[in-house]
Amino acid sequence: MDHRTRWTTEPDTRGAAVDTAPAPQRRVARPRADALRNRERIVDAAREMFVEHGADVPFDEVARRAGVGNATVYRHFADRAELVRQVVLTVTGRVADLAEQGITTADADEGAAFGALRTFVHAAADERIGAMCPILAPDFDLYHPDLLDARERLEQSIEGLMERARAAGQLRTDIAVGDLMVALSQLTRPLPGTACMGMDSFIHRHLQLFLDGLMTPARSELPGAAATLEDLRQN
Repeated sequence: MDHRTRWTTEPDTRGAAVDTAPAPQRRVARPRADALRNRERIVDAAREMFVEHGADVPFDEVARRAGVGNATVYRHFADRAELVRQVVLTVTGRVADLAEQGITTADADEGAAFGALRTFVHAAADERIGAMCPILAPDFDLYHPDLLDARERLEQSIEGLMERARAAGQLRTDIAVGDLMVALSQLTRPLPGTACMGMDSFIHRHLQLFLDGLMTPARSELPGAAATLEDLRQN
């Protein structure tokens, strides 16, 4: 008998030996590496195209940008709603990571709080945060189970970073998360017909101008009230 194999035997009612070794556990198959890469390519391509053309972009255009066939897109995403949801989840997670990194920086040095917010805004722009615009659409399921925790984490992390900048006396007090998100989405989404004209080169320049306007003391009084993300969803 192989010394590495162990089992016990017990007599059954007829006197025969019964093997009581535990049954081998069935391994759960993991997605192949190439399948995971294809899924990531599809999500990344969709993210770019949602920013450039909106979430109604045809699946075949997404497939072409990702360098895969239409069948591959449908194999990973049963319909548009599932693809849109995955893009939103991906961007939400990455942006929340960036905000939490900013909070860590601000907690280590209160004087660096607005600098951490500035770094976050530029990094969030590079993550193509404009791809999250579908969450404001009336037919988007904001309460899908996959989105609830991700959305709460995003809002809390950005608000936490902004609150630290406020507490440090560096961020004006009459803005909220919604104001920041609207500006980010608008400034990172190219104007119709300009996607191929190098407009991306101006994004960080304009974001810097916007950020200067967020610093205190404020140079003017803003009309209306500070916007939360809930306010945006209700408009």
